[in-house]
Amino acid sequence: MKHDVCRVRAAVAGAFFSSLALLCAAPFVHGQNRPGPQKLAAGPRATPLRVTWLYISPSTSAQKIDRVQIGREMVVTESSGPWLRVYANTDAEELVDQRDVPAMGDDSTPPPISGWMQAKGIVQETTPGGDQILMGAAASEETLAADPHGPLNAAQSARLLYMRAMEMFPNSPLAPEARWRAADILWQLQKADASTLPSAKSRDPYMRELMDETQLRKVIKLYPGTRWAALAAFDLIDNKLCGSWQGLAKCPEKEEQVYEKYADDYPNGPRTARALYEAVYRLAVLTNMFAASKDTKKSDGAHQYARKLAQTLKDHFANSDYALQAETLIYKLDQGIPVYGIDQP
Repeated sequence: MKHDVCRVRAAVAGAFFSSLALLCAAPFVHGQNRPGPQKLAAGPRATPLRVTWLYISPSTSAQKIDRVQIGREMVVTESSGPWLRVYANTDAEELVDQRDVPAMGDDSTPPPISGWMQAKGIVQETTPGGDQILMGAAASEETLAADPHGPLNAAQSARLLYMRAMEMFPNSPLAPEARWRAADILWQLQKADASTLPSAKSRDPYMRELMDETQLRKVIKLYPGTRWAALAAFDLIDNKLCGSWQGLAKCPEKEEQVYEKYADDYPNGPRTARALYEAVYRLAVLTNMFAASKDTKKSDGAHQYARKLAQTLKDHFANSDYALQAETLIYKLDQGIPVYGIDQP
């Protein structure tokens, strides 16, 4: 199940919660808290793999209460043949965008809804191989999110299914991957949302809407030194990047240092080759910027350091496309072809 952040498309970011607590708080970007979803009944946790109707009694002819969406958290309290009586958290509890919650005012959450649903397509924490089933379903939703004609909420469904996998099966060897993917999807959804705001093109990061780092930092804390920590740390770089360089060297200088430090911290990580390439690219940009301002000394220094990092990338990740791309950047610099700016014939 190859994970690709490009699969993550338009959906609304939701709040992460722990089902083991009766009430838990979800952190806000700006520090406010609101009560999280509640678990008011005892019983095995469960989640649907498809949109499933909730009825007032165990019959398809009974009055319908609501539809329970893919990945929604439920607690099974009773069974009757092919029917389950459940408490299910509503969409509003997990789909609310934390940044839309006012600092003051009503911060109450809707209570779980109760009813009967057909048992088919419902994965419980007692389901044999349930962790693998949920991971497979989540990966399928990610694939749908990559399809321009796929469901608009596919990315959200994938995120919720990953959350259920790591909550319902915490001892599964797939739990770390599930936690990382859920955190990454939430990050990408917030990133996509923030990119639509006017502040997205602000030069300095503090001048724009930043993504909530809570879940990614939790991945790093729980799995230090692992590939999941390395992946989470790479995502966090987004909050340190400039929205627009505006032709000034300050931003690429700072960003080059950020990427190089990441490569130092995670020398064998799954994103290290890309981080080194990003650093080389910014050094190539600085070479052009300093040359344009007639600062030959700084331009030559950036050029030579770009060559050094490109060689490091080639030495450690020779089979990576990023090593080849870095080699191309050095070739352009050597030939006097601008990497940044307008090429003069």
